[in-house]
Amino acid sequence: MTGTLRPAAGSALDARPGRWVALAVLVLAVLLVAVDATVLGLATPFLSEDLKPSGTQLLWIGDIYSFVIAGLLVSMGSLGDRIGRKRLLLTGAVAFGGISVLNAYAGSPEMMIVARALLGAAGATLMPATLALIRNIFHDPRERSLAIGVWGAMASAGAAVGPVVGGFLLEHFWWGSVFLINVPVMVVLVLVGIRTLPESKDPTPGPWDLPSVLLSLVGTVGVVYAVKEAAVRGPDWQVALVGLAGAGALYRFRRRQLTLPTPLLDMRLFRHRGFSGAVLADLLTILGLSGLVFFLSQFLQLVQGRSPLEAGLAELPAAVGAVTTGLLAGRAARRFSVRSVVAGSLAAISLALAALTGIGQATGYPLLGGVLLVVGAGAGFSFTVTADVILSGVPKEQAGSASAVSETAYELGAALGIALLGSIVTGVYRGFPVPAGVPAGTASAAHESLGGAVDASAGLPAHAGAALVSAAQDAFVEGLRLAVGVGAAVLLATAVAAWFLLRGQKLEDGPGH
Repeated sequence: MTGTLRPAAGSALDARPGRWVALAVLVLAVLLVAVDATVLGLATPFLSEDLKPSGTQLLWIGDIYSFVIAGLLVSMGSLGDRIGRKRLLLTGAVAFGGISVLNAYAGSPEMMIVARALLGAAGATLMPATLALIRNIFHDPRERSLAIGVWGAMASAGAAVGPVVGGFLLEHFWWGSVFLINVPVMVVLVLVGIRTLPESKDPTPGPWDLPSVLLSLVGTVGVVYAVKEAAVRGPDWQVALVGLAGAGALYRFRRRQLTLPTPLLDMRLFRHRGFSGAVLADLLTILGLSGLVFFLSQFLQLVQGRSPLEAGLAELPAAVGAVTTGLLAGRAARRFSVRSVVAGSLAAISLALAALTGIGQATGYPLLGGVLLVVGAGAGFSFTVTADVILSGVPKEQAGSASAVSETAYELGAALGIALLGSIVTGVYRGFPVPAGVPAGTASAAHESLGGAVDASAGLPAHAGAALVSAAQDAFVEGLRLAVGVGAAVLLATAVAAWFLLRGQKLEDGPGH
């Protein structure tokens, strides 16, 4: 990804209005992915009751999307440099919309897992292009900071709009309808993007190295799969073999990049302490938050009895906090310091998560809403500043590589977080004692997931059904408490690491860079 940006002839990017119109199109792509990521959690209880996935299948439905995105981001970012970032972005948007329809009409857990994997492949074409184009379109560092803030704010807005719109759809239609909301966004993105986005690509890109693509995909998926399986069923020789194969593939990928004249990923980027520190902070922050993000909707609906729309509205404070602080993050980092803003934000998130270790069915909304507001505000500050550090720390010619690394860290953190923290919740949940008199088949179905327990209870007498659901809810909450406690520890450790790794980092102030 060593090419230079060459705006199409007649581009309006030299004028201020053109830059912001292009940004509006780019954030639509971010909205597309953010909405999809949030509605899955909201639809999970309904999906569980309809498709009846096992606990392992449910985790795969949740994390295969992130696995595939993480494995393909670097490769797709490099492909965009070669065929054109605009072309890749718009092609990916069309594919994302079409595959969303396949997700909506999946008729089995296996089909849903495949559809989510294909959606991840389409999503991997969207994300690298957005930040890379922002880096090249906005030459003034302060404008770029604001643009990145808008970009992050739209992702947070998607996280807010997704549950609310998805909750409305789930109350009036079947669960598959939540995936169809991607289609109109895709249509708008493509129609407007064709006219407003500039094309940019490397004029001398070199070949797209297919062995590197395969090594990146196999290595990433192999390692994450091994972590997931070891957490679920404990380590064994098969899991170890897959993990070692994945690690070996990633090692060969690294060695290969160092020998290629035009690598998929310039490994020299990691020699910069600020760049590596920002990437690590992103990965660990998402990992620590994934347990809360993935299981909160199930808690609000299946434990506290909220409707899908009420659950979506209950999660709004996180988005409000993230949107607000994302727009202010660049100014705050310049006034104080990069490491103060990032480390302080992560420490605040850690304290907020720690407050949820006493969560229960009777927990009032003021505590939940306050925690979500703090989590959102901290994430808005941290992610916006680290994205700015990552982009401004490399030449414009390497913006594609930097963007791909940033997004890979985000998606890999999400995948690992769901695998590790999700496995904690699942492991605790599966051990709950079944009330006397519950048939073995019903008990087995109830142990697969909380949604399965609710569904299984419908076939029992009222007293036995209520006792089964109550026992399942208690076990789910116990697992959630443990997961958010681990998440709080991860966030606190990340805050300490960011304080040292981001020492001396500053955001650019003038357009001369």
